[in-house]
Amino acid sequence: MSHIRLVTEIPGPKSKQMLARRLAAMPAGLAKSTEICIERAEGALVHDVDGNTLIDLAGGIGMLNAGHCPPTVVAAVQKQAEKLIHPCALVATYEPYVRLAEVLNEITPGNFPKKTLLANSGSEAVENAVKMARVFTGRSAVICFEGAYHGRTLLTLSLTSKYGLFKKGFGPYAPEIYRLPAPDMYRRPPGMAENDYILWRIHQLEKAFIAQVDPSAVAAIIIEPVQGEAGFIAMPEAFLRRIRELCDQHGIVMIADEVQSGFGRTGKLFAMEHYQIAPDLICMAKSLAAGMPISAVTGRADIVDASHIGGVGGTYGGSPVACAAALETIEIIRQPAFLARAREIGEIIRRTLQGWMQACDLIGDVRGLGAMMLFELVLNRETKEPAAQETLQVIREAVPRGVVLIRAGLYSNCVRLLPPFAITDEQLHEALSILGEAVRTVNARRAVQCG
Repeated sequence: MSHIRLVTEIPGPKSKQMLARRLAAMPAGLAKSTEICIERAEGALVHDVDGNTLIDLAGGIGMLNAGHCPPTVVAAVQKQAEKLIHPCALVATYEPYVRLAEVLNEITPGNFPKKTLLANSGSEAVENAVKMARVFTGRSAVICFEGAYHGRTLLTLSLTSKYGLFKKGFGPYAPEIYRLPAPDMYRRPPGMAENDYILWRIHQLEKAFIAQVDPSAVAAIIIEPVQGEAGFIAMPEAFLRRIRELCDQHGIVMIADEVQSGFGRTGKLFAMEHYQIAPDLICMAKSLAAGMPISAVTGRADIVDASHIGGVGGTYGGSPVACAAALETIEIIRQPAFLARAREIGEIIRRTLQGWMQACDLIGDVRGLGAMMLFELVLNRETKEPAAQETLQVIREAVPRGVVLIRAGLYSNCVRLLPPFAITDEQLHEALSILGEAVRTVNARRAVQCG
């Protein structure tokens, strides 16, 4: 049975009207990956304003691991909203904030005393983590990495890579930011062995402490264990372990940005668990509350406690409604069966994409960790020249057939797959079948053009 139901073209007439209203009322710089106008959604299915039903492989850019509108989360939100919407944690104390902090202190990596600060977005979590690291160490420098995405506020945009898409025209940026190369195994120099390449990147990291900034000036090293916007690049264990060693050696705070990779997306509750490395601070958001706006920074109690009274916080951070949603979402995601399902979905996607790669020269690489999977499109497998336009063509072929998709990659030449884990095998195979047809169509079109 098909789960996709198309009664109009996409976008349909009502969607076109809404898109025109969006254009007139909202900033042109607020990009949209598709022209889908959603009215309601459940599980892995979305229904647009024209009555079409599509399968979601974008998952709100990793925000919907528990699925659209999980019934128990909806019920928790409704129940909390009837009692208390938000008194502001700077004014009074309430149970949902306290309980969520206790749970995050319990489930995050690291066997040491922890505390948690709640905020509204991933950017806020990262910004607060850097503030904590700076006041704790008395230092100002922050090391980040090429390909990183950490947010859109002034400080986090300064940490973010991919200048053309995110940063162009918004400078000047925050000082004392040092950006270093991160291992990208697919794009390592031709002929260089994987181990030699990792050692070279580690050497560059170590050299930076002489050539760019003294370790005594560094407050924090921040890294995504799996880079999201860069194209689902999982950091090698040896690289992360060396960062941990250098942080321990020089009194530097290690910050893991798990805004996109956290809460089951990689098949474990947090991606850092794959490496058995505990960061000092961990930043979370996206799938923490099944779509409700909330984020958190959790870590060593002495670091979180380092600022003066009144130094952290915000009006809306940790609203009772969002906390209630997060508590229920965590209960869903932390179950062993749920995490096993995430790994199963990831394996289905990986096998399918690898099959496409064998048949389509346009696909240069298939990669990811757990159910955080993508494929990278290139014009030539030898030169690895990015195929950004062809990637956009694939999405434009697939979306009108009923699949919600988004791009990724430093060169915008990757299709990333972040389906809600509520997706059924039938829905997943149906969506992948349509996406595969789109890939083959674009691949064949290019072969004719090249021929």
